[in-house]
Amino acid sequence: MTALKESPAALLVSAEQLAAHPEWRVFDCRHDLKNTEYGRQAYARGHIPGALFLHLDDDLSGAKDGSNGRHPLPDVASFAARMSACGVDASTQVVAYDNEGGIFASRLWWMLRWLGHDKVALLDGGLPGWRRGKRALEETVPVVAPRVFTPQPRNMTVDAGQVLSSLQSEDMLIVDARSPERFRGENETLDPVGGHIPGAVNRFYFDNLDDDGCFFKPVAELRAEFDALLAGRPATDVVQQCGSGVTACHNLLAMELAGLSGSKLYPGSWSEWCADASRPVATG
Repeated sequence: MTALKESPAALLVSAEQLAAHPEWRVFDCRHDLKNTEYGRQAYARGHIPGALFLHLDDDLSGAKDGSNGRHPLPDVASFAARMSACGVDASTQVVAYDNEGGIFASRLWWMLRWLGHDKVALLDGGLPGWRRGKRALEETVPVVAPRVFTPQPRNMTVDAGQVLSSLQSEDMLIVDARSPERFRGENETLDPVGGHIPGAVNRFYFDNLDDDGCFFKPVAELRAEFDALLAGRPATDVVQQCGSGVTACHNLLAMELAGLSGSKLYPGSWSEWCADASRPVATG
């Protein structure tokens, strides 16, 4: 499969680029947190030609135990086996998309990079951007030849203990990708406790997108906004979190686009944090 050029733009591909490269491995990551069958049903009704479907709960998450969050990371070997079955190996250019501004597709983007696979990009604009060009969809599920995906995990995560131990220091800047209302502890509908990790700052993932909520903002605009948020701190001090480690990946991608590499993910995020009543909670 043809690889993309090594540049910030390689983190995103346009519909035109994708249409010109039918050999790339494409994944449909559509999902609805309140209707978890939506993605499969939408995929069956029509998807980008050649795309395979990955489910957030079944493919991009692991087993929940009541204390590890709503979308814990899957077992590395299990996810590697899934990628192998989907025809992904070290030479494969992967492109992920959804129709929710990239919040679920960016989870796959981050997971592949976490496991050492850098040949992965997001379809900028997702399915809405694809359809703006009157491009066709198909209902056929493609049959792909399996390959061998060999994971090479990187140190790109922190756990609850590391976050807790950092609260009394200035070694970590926690960036919360949830909406401002949920960050403040208002109108919480997904988790049993409202609020945020003390000391965290809020960067709503939706602010990475244009006014239509479709395409990513220009790189210079993203850079200026994140520079203001970090206020001189290096990206390597940043830990990204959200409700369950999904939309935080959108901020991770946006920072990479802005040339700010090196921040990490707290996979358990708020859903794991608030499951332990001994952990401190801030509101407002």
